[in-house]
Amino acid sequence: MNALAEEWSIQHRAEACAISGRPFETGENFYTLLFRDGDGFRRQDLSEEAWGQRNDNLLPFSFWRSRFEPPPAAPPDPLPKENAEELFRRLVSAADRATANACYVLAAMLERKRIMKQIQTGSGDQGRVLIYEHTKNGDVFVVPDPQLHLGELESVQSEVSQLLQVL
Repeated sequence: MNALAEEWSIQHRAEACAISGRPFETGENFYTLLFRDGDGFRRQDLSEEAWGQRNDNLLPFSFWRSRFEPPPAAPPDPLPKENAEELFRRLVSAADRATANACYVLAAMLERKRIMKQIQTGSGDQGRVLIYEHTKNGDVFVVPDPQLHLGELESVQSEVSQLLQVL
């Protein structure tokens, strides 16, 4: 078996020095050492001070110097779950033909976030309808399918975003 073909599970970069426990500062240089550990590798991230004081007799399999940059902050959820769900409930209860596109897009968003699931498709007086069930409380919603074309989605998404900012 080719050892290079194997996938190795190596820890992610640490936020602090493995020896001193001191958190790395933004822009600070640090060293990463990889040691063979059983069938895999063990990672150790050291500050420059700890690197200078390490035992030179313990040779790592590999090492390199990097500059610490904290991970970027998680991007905010573009449409918070509660607001999207509240808007969906308000628009569905209005049963307004003008808001059918927004209801449809919101239902798809909530389905993607696993808040609702589509349980059935049917036909109603106004055409095709999608039947959704709230995954936690079992509420059922009937959403008319507006048969949107791909070119219309961007304008409907903008409309939904504007409606959510009003909440």
